[in-house]
Amino acid sequence: MSKVAYVAMSADLVHPGHLNIIKEAAKYGRVVVGVLTDEAIVSYKRLPFMKFSERAQIVSQLKNVEEVISQETLSYADNLRKLKPDFVIHGDDWREGVQRATREECIRILAEWGGEVIDIPYTAGISSTSLNKALKTIGSMPDVRRSRLRRLLNTKPLLRVMQAHNGLSGLIIENMDAYRNKDKVEFDAMWASSLTDSTTRGKPDIEAVNIDNRLHSINDILECTTKPIIYDADTGGIAEHFVYTVRTLERHGISATIIEDKIGLKKNSLLGNDVKQSQDSIENFCHKIRAGKKAQVSDDFMIIARIESLILEAGQEDAIRRARAYIDAGADGIMIHSRQKDGKEVFAFCKEYNKFPNRKPLVVVPTTYNTITDHELAENGANIIIYANHMLRSAYPAMVDTAKTILEHGRAKEIEPNCISIKEILKLIPGTI
Repeated sequence: MSKVAYVAMSADLVHPGHLNIIKEAAKYGRVVVGVLTDEAIVSYKRLPFMKFSERAQIVSQLKNVEEVISQETLSYADNLRKLKPDFVIHGDDWREGVQRATREECIRILAEWGGEVIDIPYTAGISSTSLNKALKTIGSMPDVRRSRLRRLLNTKPLLRVMQAHNGLSGLIIENMDAYRNKDKVEFDAMWASSLTDSTTRGKPDIEAVNIDNRLHSINDILECTTKPIIYDADTGGIAEHFVYTVRTLERHGISATIIEDKIGLKKNSLLGNDVKQSQDSIENFCHKIRAGKKAQVSDDFMIIARIESLILEAGQEDAIRRARAYIDAGADGIMIHSRQKDGKEVFAFCKEYNKFPNRKPLVVVPTTYNTITDHELAENGANIIIYANHMLRSAYPAMVDTAKTILEHGRAKEIEPNCISIKEILKLIPGTI
């Protein structure tokens, strides 16, 4: 029986370094490649550009590859114990950094049957990170971007979504990450808010800015980012108009739209019953959902129904009844909205919603209940958390402070420590220097 050489890779961007690893592995035995699933990859970095099936198909056609299997986790352990390979082949870059622990685990497991780790010298001049950055500079094609939200929902238990109102805010969201308890966290998608779109134009949040005008700022975001976008369509208008909104958004590569079950002149939901707001009938809103779903061309696009029952104090029973009806009408997800600060009514809704046999992804927007963490919301069943207006709201006080400080001192020196340097802002946008 020939010896087996096992190689694991994401294979999202196949480059000469990968080919060299496979070539070297063939010297040790029959090459079996474990292609990491989307779930395995998102456990430590961004969602791959290509789906697992596409990546596996490409690897299967590479010279010297005799078998392709899936690797379900970042750890090699399960596949190693199933295959019991004689060798694990990897670039020697995993001797240090975040992959070091994975290498040490492989050595321990292989020792159980006398297997060996073979470290291949890293191929100089090749960087997946650099290639990924290059892809980001050219954005993402509509079909690719549109499908990413569903793919993320299928691979991650919780998606974090941040509001973006122009290309610069989109770039911040695209590139921002942080570490929490040694785990890397980032935003998964962007929220195109009607509130912030109208506010940046100095107009009231009453659906005064039409979709054609809103697409100007969205196109700026599309051109310089790759993450999926969820579009805030307010009420969606009448069903006959909503179908054209769906087709337009779909054509641009937007992943989803959220429509709220209110009628009449749009008022911001956080005002609640302090202003006159009317909720649509279940029958009429279901008709709008069905019309939108019938109009869409691809299976990727999502229509998410936003329930205003808690906002308008119609109660939990009404919210649950609407959720069932909207899902039956074809909604791809439900957003439950609340302006209470303790989050209790949202958790109460989650408890009942989680019992649905045909449950769809649940969206929450913790603008008022901002003491509740994403971890707590996820534990209660939230699948998507939208931070709906924070980028613009935080930018405004900074701009006001800058303008006031310059007026007070008659110069810009005092505000300079709060400003990004000219050199940094020139480096911020690819192609500027």
